[in-house]
Amino acid sequence: MNVKITRALISVSDKAGLLPFAQKLAQMGVEILSTGGTAKALQDAGIKVKEVSDYTGFPEILDGRVKTLHPKIHGGILGRRTQKSHTDAMTAHGIGPIDLIVVNLYPFEATVALGADFDSCIENIDIGGPAMIRSAAKNHESVVVITDLADYETVMRELDENKGMVTLQTRKALAAKAYARTAAYDAAISMWFAKQNGEALPERFAISGARRQLLSYGENPHQSAAFYVTDNTIPCLANATQLQGKPLSYNNINDADGAWELVSEFSEPTVAIIKHANPCGVASAATMKEAYLKALECDPVSAFGGIIALNRTLDSATAEEIAKLFVEVIIAPDADKGAQEIIAKKKNLRLLTTGGMPDVKKESLVFKTVLGGFLVQSRDNLILQNDLKTVTKRAPTEQEIKDMLFALTVAKHVKSNAIVLAKDNRTIGLGAGQMSRVDSVRIACQKASEAKLETRGTALASEAFFPFDDNVHLAAKAGITGIIQPGGSIRDEEVIKAADEHGIAMVFTGTRHFRH
Repeated sequence: MNVKITRALISVSDKAGLLPFAQKLAQMGVEILSTGGTAKALQDAGIKVKEVSDYTGFPEILDGRVKTLHPKIHGGILGRRTQKSHTDAMTAHGIGPIDLIVVNLYPFEATVALGADFDSCIENIDIGGPAMIRSAAKNHESVVVITDLADYETVMRELDENKGMVTLQTRKALAAKAYARTAAYDAAISMWFAKQNGEALPERFAISGARRQLLSYGENPHQSAAFYVTDNTIPCLANATQLQGKPLSYNNINDADGAWELVSEFSEPTVAIIKHANPCGVASAATMKEAYLKALECDPVSAFGGIIALNRTLDSATAEEIAKLFVEVIIAPDADKGAQEIIAKKKNLRLLTTGGMPDVKKESLVFKTVLGGFLVQSRDNLILQNDLKTVTKRAPTEQEIKDMLFALTVAKHVKSNAIVLAKDNRTIGLGAGQMSRVDSVRIACQKASEAKLETRGTALASEAFFPFDDNVHLAAKAGITGIIQPGGSIRDEEVIKAADEHGIAMVFTGTRHFRH
């Protein structure tokens, strides 16, 4: 059945779009109840409003903490119009039905995001709002609930089309949305409280996300997928502006996020080219064009159809070079007008700008689903320093240390087993995702050879320890002169001995960087 709106309660912190909606209700003869600032805003606009305290006969108390928590309010929302015992009780207690609830909650999430103190955050936890929303959503058989500004238009259209009534289908959809909103709100509060108590991983873990985009499909066409945003405050792929191109696919998003994380690690102008979640070329240089060309040289074959991330503004010179290659996505902090005009000629190429670079040192969490649950861990945000332990007779030169650190920074973002060869702020070869580490070494050297890049004098980074000395012998054959790895194998002495035999400088970091 359709619900005729005769009485509405409006209490909103965000008043955008409110006045046209409230005016519509007033024109239809709907009685409007309201509180505090919302009531004043409506009254100032000339809209007739009855204060909730006047309606209930009970004043707001406890600095406004208790306003709508009253039987006359919740009885009016929860009472079932089709059940005689309910209507009789409402009549006996002088409770009139409330057919429409319009509530958006105290801005708790925004208050936390601004870095407010503990007491301010507590005072921005809404109690009456969620109670009314849940009550209205539960009784959607008789009540319409609006929690999203975007739904004003939908309800106004239905009121016009149905002579002041709202359909059951719409009420159900709004009820589902209402419960999703209170669930997200409670999740934000619970996780904030856990953080205040020093619990990064609480006993009950609550997470919510706002759907940004329904995707055509997932990793494969037979899989459904959507893209959700959990934090809208950081410059990242999830909050990027798409300036042009086809809608992003599931795989585009996954790969572009990996590319963005990688370039965010570097302070110098850096370009990363990603294919199937692995880097196929990374380089830093004085200009973005130079960095791109050097990154492309590492593996031009794999770069075809890849993702390109830049940690500086995309300029015209770089855009001209990128436009020569078929790529799926470009992501950068910004793109100048000339670059945008060049990329616009490739109408399907997706160009994304984030408005800035994220703080990679900031703590955040990574999620992975398993059947029946999910894993949570802190992001691998370790910033590599020069406090390395030299374990070979020959210590690395200053240049070798620089090459080692560059290689290991990239290796953090390569699927394990991961091997990265680097020299002069650029990757020379990469071996990724192999079941044995020696195969990753072999592939990295092979990739360098195919790209006609010199492996002699390069540094090799391994994200985990060498289990055998065969890796070192293979590296020596390729002319590699420096190796950086965590150490910690039961065969470390054999590995170090092999490095000494070949005059290779080896350093241990003591830290593993698995990525699966």
